[in-house]
Amino acid sequence: MVQAILKELEIQQHFLNGAELGSIYFGGGTPSLLDTSELVQIFDQIHRLHRVSPDAEITLEANPDDLTVEKLTELRQYTPVNRLSIGIQSFAEEDLRWMHRAHTAAHARECLDYALAAGFRDLTIDLIYGSPTTSHEQWAENLRIAFAYNIPHLSCYCLTVEDGTALGTFVRRGQQPPVDEARAATQFNMLLEAAAAHGYEHYEISNFALPGRYARHNTNYWRNEPYLGIGPSAHTYNGTARQWNIANNALYIKALEEGRVPFEQEILTPEQRYNEYVMTSLRTMWGTDLERIQAMGFRAHFEKNAQSFLYSGDLLREGSFFKLTNSGKLLADRIAMELFF
Repeated sequence: MVQAILKELEIQQHFLNGAELGSIYFGGGTPSLLDTSELVQIFDQIHRLHRVSPDAEITLEANPDDLTVEKLTELRQYTPVNRLSIGIQSFAEEDLRWMHRAHTAAHARECLDYALAAGFRDLTIDLIYGSPTTSHEQWAENLRIAFAYNIPHLSCYCLTVEDGTALGTFVRRGQQPPVDEARAATQFNMLLEAAAAHGYEHYEISNFALPGRYARHNTNYWRNEPYLGIGPSAHTYNGTARQWNIANNALYIKALEEGRVPFEQEILTPEQRYNEYVMTSLRTMWGTDLERIQAMGFRAHFEKNAQSFLYSGDLLREGSFFKLTNSGKLLADRIAMELFF
């Protein structure tokens, strides 16, 4: 797999037209399973083929049980990784068992202690709310622990039930309860209040950061910046087209051994580009810019469909920008769909 990734980096080296890289993100799956020497090979290839900004944000996704003292020490000493994204999900044993997570509540805390002791200050953790085992009291405790660590960035997601997953099957059969929307909404509002009280900015529906500590990589996605994805299932975007690599590991490796990148591509229509801009921009605290929509040719459509949400108080207009209010954030997907062309 590592050799295939190195090969794809070489083949795709001109995709970004020589632009300096401001962020590198190892995510999707469990990149922390790679040993340090394998990560170093990939970083060496990136630096050989691209200009990397001296202050680039370089993130590694990891599960708590992967982040041993030894692993963290090696990451600090031998790689340029300067940010960790850790899938904590919960600090409660009952939640973690219900989610079938490999780590324990003790692991969740230990990995943060180890990361801070190793010198990592740029951390983000994932937390999940709305699960049947997460009471309001436990959710408040999860947030209290996270804020006590003074972690600069939090990604908090509502539990979702996806078709084709074990949880989806259990819910369909009545073996597990469906997501309680009222519970999830209450816990989302608890999150908004607690984050604001601790000085965090709610800069995207699921993301909270101390001032100036936004995730640069993810912010680029929400601002429709071009990006290059490497590896199985990786997505790539150049502003007018999207492409995605094959998901099958064996077929991905075989294709790269033959010197080709196995991807499909979609050229975006003006309507799709408008819809994507609305969907991503509306989720952020910066909002959707009417002037940009006018340049796309969809101003009349947008303004007409936004009126009811302005009237209901779910949207707020500030100059040329339309932003979700706190009540609107609970309806973000629905509002975006109503604004789509």
